[in-house]
Amino acid sequence: MHTSDSSARIVLAFLLTAMLGGGGSGAQAQSYPSRPIHIIAPFPAGGGYDFLSRLIGAEMSKTFGQPVVVENKAGANGNIGTDAAAKSAPDGYTVLMGGNSPLALNVGLYPKLPYDPVKDFEAISRVATQPNLLAAHPKVPVKTVEDLIQHAKANPGKITYASNGNGSPQHLAAEQLKRMAGIDLLHVPYKGAAPTAAALLAGEVSIAFNVILLPLPHVQAGKLTGLAVASSRRSPLAPEIPTLAELGYPIDIDTWYGLVAPAGTPKEIISKLNAETVRILNLPELRDRTRSQGIELGGSTPEQFSAFLKADIAKWTQVIREFSITID
Repeated sequence: MHTSDSSARIVLAFLLTAMLGGGGSGAQAQSYPSRPIHIIAPFPAGGGYDFLSRLIGAEMSKTFGQPVVVENKAGANGNIGTDAAAKSAPDGYTVLMGGNSPLALNVGLYPKLPYDPVKDFEAISRVATQPNLLAAHPKVPVKTVEDLIQHAKANPGKITYASNGNGSPQHLAAEQLKRMAGIDLLHVPYKGAAPTAAALLAGEVSIAFNVILLPLPHVQAGKLTGLAVASSRRSPLAPEIPTLAELGYPIDIDTWYGLVAPAGTPKEIISKLNAETVRILNLPELRDRTRSQGIELGGSTPEQFSAFLKADIAKWTQVIREFSITID
């Protein structure tokens, strides 16, 4: 009997431990968040990653009653901050404001990426998209994309284009245009959208693709020449500017953003973060404010974002190989 009682106690203890262990993530999710949440923005302050992180973070802190801290960890076209997020504890207290550079384009551009965008992260929600505008400095005697192509053919290698960094969406858009049009342009990479905008405005470079918010006011003021948008449709902010596809160059590379968490983050916490993110993205005052800046907010389920990410990786890996695009 004594042996039987001991065995029973061992079995009971085992069952209790299993029950408590199994309920751990549920209890963790119920009390979440109980301390500050950190959003890693893998690019410098002043760009879309930083802006959207702070926009969402400010609203989240109101709902959750905890501070939401934005950390800018820039470098290597978003790889440094993204890798830091991938290696963070999967507890919901560190999330990443990702985008197409670090989560999709870099897969095809970097042979030894330190993280796997699919395996190392849990999708939370898509956040926003932003079209890219091709603009020229007035010193370049062009008014249209066709003018630019003819001018480039007459001056091979003399026209410079800025990008927001090696492997950025703006870099890929320009490289696609180069190959489709059969022209030779010289790449000058900068560290982000704001430095690219400043360089073009100062005439340091001839042309540049950039998120529409930055060059458009200068186009409207006559300080830059707007040539085309690299999007599937014209921007409502500048409906008079054609898409590259309309002109015979099917280049569609909107800059997109989305929230992800380290792989292994409890599903209940992912669901809570998704619900709050989607709620924020549907606030009419935020949608109106960001739309006026060329940013279209739009949430999704984690499953939708995961499927979108996988498709975007496959699409751009194929484009990068087809056009032999490399990071300079």
